[in-house]
Amino acid sequence: MKHRTRNALVLALVLVFAASAPLAAMSIRGGLRVVRMEPEGADAEDFSKASWGGGFYAVFVPPGQGLFAATAGFDVANMLSQTTEFRDRVTGLRIEQQTNQWFSRFYVGGRVGPQGRGMLRPYAGASIALVYYSISTDVVIPDDRDYENEIRQNLEKESEVAFGFDFSLGLEIKVHDRVWIDGGAKFLKSFSVPQQLGPDAEKIHPEYIQYFAGVEVGFM
Repeated sequence: MKHRTRNALVLALVLVFAASAPLAAMSIRGGLRVVRMEPEGADAEDFSKASWGGGFYAVFVPPGQGLFAATAGFDVANMLSQTTEFRDRVTGLRIEQQTNQWFSRFYVGGRVGPQGRGMLRPYAGASIALVYYSISTDVVIPDDRDYENEIRQNLEKESEVAFGFDFSLGLEIKVHDRVWIDGGAKFLKSFSVPQQLGPDAEKIHPEYIQYFAGVEVGFM
């Protein structure tokens, strides 16, 4: 029994070292981005507008100085923020209808380009994505003296999950041994999204151009 236990422990240690060796040799970088979303085509332009957002991402580079790296990340942007004001003519009471539409996506994919420590590293990439759309409309009676005392009621909240993909072109610029500035553009497309996320809405397939800029740090 003791020999079996010892052999099992040895085998477990060998497996741990065998699995950890490629991971230790792998280079991992992470970054934060500011993104600018520009609607492309009628499907996107009719139901959203240009907007700002942000995200984070990671780049996984296999051992060696190859040209391929795996990527994963998350982006979010407010595609529609609209406030309509109503006033009671007798009392002067102000009521606001606030509508917000959010666009977020989790993506995984890969990129091709130099992965060494050179100053300039251009790349091209492609990803598949899980896209989450949500739209919410609230009626608000604001309190201009104390915003915490406002009265808010949610009228409607809808959400939808869709499939998407993207193609990207970017450039990393080295500013330190482990720090790069990252910038570029992506073409994004989503499939089977309801117009305005309303009930019984016709499905649309919106496209966007996403411009991004951020800072990337190497961890391994």
